[in-house]
Amino acid sequence: MFPSRLLLLWLPLLVACSDQRAAFEIDGSRQHTLTLIRVQTLPWDKTARYAVVVARMPDCQRRHEIGAGGAETRVEVFAPGNDAWILKQGKRMYVVEARTCEGFARLEAEPEGGLGPLQGSFQMRNGTLGWVGEPVAQPAAAGATAGQ
Repeated sequence: MFPSRLLLLWLPLLVACSDQRAAFEIDGSRQHTLTLIRVQTLPWDKTARYAVVVARMPDCQRRHEIGAGGAETRVEVFAPGNDAWILKQGKRMYVVEARTCEGFARLEAEPEGGLGPLQGSFQMRNGTLGWVGEPVAQPAAAGATAGQ
């Protein structure tokens, strides 16, 4: 009887690990994505471990470890071009590429050409990791002129 009670005491700790994933579909394609993985060991931990999976199927897919960060930290995604993506987690920045999915590096400073347009961010909302895209600017209507 005692071992089963002991197991019941440990059960909440055994199921406490949170492994959440959210994906940014590049150009709206499920075959070309950046997926953020967030693993938090215990619900009260103030940090989580992060990784990103870059995929351009069927050609390549690779997981890159980002490391630990704040449990509620937002990860912004910028598009500098040429199938490269810059992830910004607080003050830390990483670049990943989707041509071969092999390239990944931590950036010590913002690139000379800038980060590129913000695509959106991975963020926690009501305890769930999700992707929040930036609104796409709509082109001006054909024939419209300034001042009308």
